[in-house]
Amino acid sequence: MAEGPYVMGIDFGTGGVRVGIFDATGTPKVFHGVEFRTDFPRSGRAEQDPKVWWRSFLTAAKKAVADSGLRPEEIVGISTDATASTVAAIGEDDEHLRPAIMWMDVRASDQAERIAATHDRALKYSGYGDVSAEWGLPKALWLKEKEPETFDKAKHLCDCNDWLIHRLTGEWASSINIASAKFFYDRDEGGWPQSLLRAVQFEDFLDKFPKDVLDLGAVVGGLRKEVADEIGLKPDTPVAQGAIDAYAGALGLGVVEPGTLGLITGSSHVMIGQSAHPIHGQGFWGSYTDAMIPGQYTVEAGQASTGSIVAWFKNGFSGDLAREAEARGVDTYDILNELAEKVPIGSDGLIFLDYFQGNRSPHTDPLVRGAIWGLSLGHGPGHMFRSILEGICFGTEAIFRAMRGHDFEPRLNVVSGGPTKSELWMQMHADVSNLPIALTKVSEGPVLGAAMLASVGAGIYKDVQEAAKNMVHTENHIEPNPEAHEKYRFYLDRYVETYPQMKDLMHQMTRHESNGG
Repeated sequence: MAEGPYVMGIDFGTGGVRVGIFDATGTPKVFHGVEFRTDFPRSGRAEQDPKVWWRSFLTAAKKAVADSGLRPEEIVGISTDATASTVAAIGEDDEHLRPAIMWMDVRASDQAERIAATHDRALKYSGYGDVSAEWGLPKALWLKEKEPETFDKAKHLCDCNDWLIHRLTGEWASSINIASAKFFYDRDEGGWPQSLLRAVQFEDFLDKFPKDVLDLGAVVGGLRKEVADEIGLKPDTPVAQGAIDAYAGALGLGVVEPGTLGLITGSSHVMIGQSAHPIHGQGFWGSYTDAMIPGQYTVEAGQASTGSIVAWFKNGFSGDLAREAEARGVDTYDILNELAEKVPIGSDGLIFLDYFQGNRSPHTDPLVRGAIWGLSLGHGPGHMFRSILEGICFGTEAIFRAMRGHDFEPRLNVVSGGPTKSELWMQMHADVSNLPIALTKVSEGPVLGAAMLASVGAGIYKDVQEAAKNMVHTENHIEPNPEAHEKYRFYLDRYVETYPQMKDLMHQMTRHESNGG
């Protein structure tokens, strides 16, 4: 392994913080993670405590530095990634005023509808259609309208990564990645969408959001002495501007050239692709100017609930299997995969809709929910689990269909995240979409992506593309099975047809439950 210099990547995901230390070839020296929980106070709502974020980060960073055995001066750069549209309200004393509203929270559906109703040209980022209630701007507007005291007291209204950068450096700055992808910032049109903000009477948003909007990898400031001393690093170590976790994951997969697309898996699925020219249309988001690479345009789409649904099924409905797994010395997921592999394509007639937290793409509908149909007394846990995996893969392909309809053909599905450990799931993705899948050597894509930005900020590499060339390495390819692809097509079409059939019923139920039943 190459000796130094080393960089630190900090990844704030939905389920916890993960800190990785890498050398300049992208080889990991050490990882350490600390989990934290999400609270769900009501249907469609999700919150986390920033105090827990910070305690978790300090624990993870201290452990990673200690286990690396490196001297403080050997770690020459730091950068970050975090969930986005995770809105935090910060008071005069730099303390949060309420729990952070998480990215998956869809309480701001009314505000999202009003933003969409403006028909402002900034809405090209949402395909000139519906605006997602997940996005940061509707959430910030919800705070102003539903919690005006909190909004008025907030000196800073920011996203999770902005908060983290501030805690590390003492500086307030946002990333063009976050500002464009979640708050309608458009460098091609001069920056902030003033006409849109006026239309919803929200010009005062800009009084609270970080003023500086920086490119990925730009140095924001040096590491504060008190933080450096606590985690064991050198004060003033350069901290580079970070990214949305999924976008950092795309960087960690080497998605830095036009035409490439990455699938970042975890609690959700996110697709990130690069284009040489602007693309706008319904069914996906963007394309965002300079959001990852200056001079390129980034398209995004995603499924709000994927890995989180798999975990929901394992944790809530697999008690007997968990005991079997413990007796055999394997993971419960291994047992579930074994059962699912014995079930034929189509799960013997089950169709599963993966909309547990609404639909992000291609429908941008926060009011729909999950569903399964076709059940019979002959179905067992293996059928259920396979139908969940198939439904998630069908959701991914539905998004790819929308992209293909707007002059973007995914060439390679480069994948990272926890689900890559399931060979069944990855082969299923390849077969359903008839796309080859490339797996990178470092599966911790977001942490590596953050480390790549740290390497640019530290001056090891001149730009993100050079960092990717030296730090991202492909390890394996999965080729699609044409026969399986043909079999999946019938079930995929039934999946696609389920949404319009169930949409109105689901909307009625969601609104009924949101109003207290």
